[in-house]
Amino acid sequence: METGTYRGEEDTVDLGELGSFLRSRRDRLRPEAVGLPGGSRRRVPGLRRDEVAELASLSADYYTELEQGRGQTPSEPVLCALARALRLAPDETAHLFHLTGHPAPFGAEPVQMQAALQQLMMRLDDTPAMVITDIHEVVVQNHAAQVLVGPQAGPTGIRASFLYHWFTDPATRDLYPADDHDYHSRLLVSDLRAAVARRGPADAVSRALVGHLLDVSEEFAGLWRAHEVKVRHEEYKRVVNPVLGTLKVTCNSIVTADAAQRLLWFVPDDAGVVPRLHELDPADVWRDTPGPAFGLVRGRD
Repeated sequence: METGTYRGEEDTVDLGELGSFLRSRRDRLRPEAVGLPGGSRRRVPGLRRDEVAELASLSADYYTELEQGRGQTPSEPVLCALARALRLAPDETAHLFHLTGHPAPFGAEPVQMQAALQQLMMRLDDTPAMVITDIHEVVVQNHAAQVLVGPQAGPTGIRASFLYHWFTDPATRDLYPADDHDYHSRLLVSDLRAAVARRGPADAVSRALVGHLLDVSEEFAGLWRAHEVKVRHEEYKRVVNPVLGTLKVTCNSIVTADAAQRLLWFVPDDAGVVPRLHELDPADVWRDTPGPAFGLVRGRD
C-alpha cells in the first residue's frame, strides 16, 4: 500500500514494490488477450493469480508470495517468464528487472558516455540541446535551448528536478499549453518510475524526490499508484515561449549505457525559428516569466 513517504530497504531489491507492480499489470490484462475466456462472471477485472502463474509456468503459491512482497527474489528466467505472461512492454520489462536488482541491458556504450554527451551537445550549434539526468535534473544547456525552454540549470537537491517544479509550482506548466498538461504529467511520472527502479531503493536522491511529491501532490500520488512505466525517447510536443509563441517541436534523445543521463535535442517544425533562438538573450526572454526559467529565479520555494 502506497503511503505519503517513499521508503525502501538499503539493498537492491524492493519486493513490496515488485508485488504492487505485478498486481497492477495483472489487473490491466484482459483474459482474451492471452487466449483465456472472459465474460461478466469473472470476479477480477484482469487475470487471476493462478492464471498468471500457469502462463509463466510457476506455482500459484510462489506467484502469490511475489504479489504479497514475500518469498525469494525471482531469478532472471522467472522474470522473463513473468514478462511474457503479463505481456509487458520493453520499458516495463526493464522496470521489472530493476525492481529485483537484476540489470537490464542498455547496450555496449561505456559509462564515459556522459562526458561524450556534453561534447556532442556543444557541437550542436544549430540545434537547441541539453543534457539531463534520469530524474530530469538539467546538467547543461546550449544557448538555443535556454532561449527555447528557459535556463533550467542551477537549483540543487530535489529542486534540481523538473518534476519537483512541475508538481509543486503551477507556473512551471506555462511552458506547455494547458491541453497538454495531463499528458506531460503522466509521461513524467512513468519515466520517473523506471529511473527509481533502476537506481534502486538505496538511492537517497530519488527516494527523497518521490517521498516529497507523494506528500504534497495528490496528482503525483495518483499517477504513482498507477505503476505506469515508459522511458521517454522521441516526443512531439508544443512549447509556449514568451517571445516566439507556441512552437511545435520534435524532441529526440540519446541515453547513456547506464541510463543515468540523456542528451535531448529539439527540432522545430518551423525551421525559420532556429535563427531567432540564436539571436535572442534567454535572460530577456524569460525575465518576466515565473515558470520554467529556474536558473533566472532567485529566492523562490
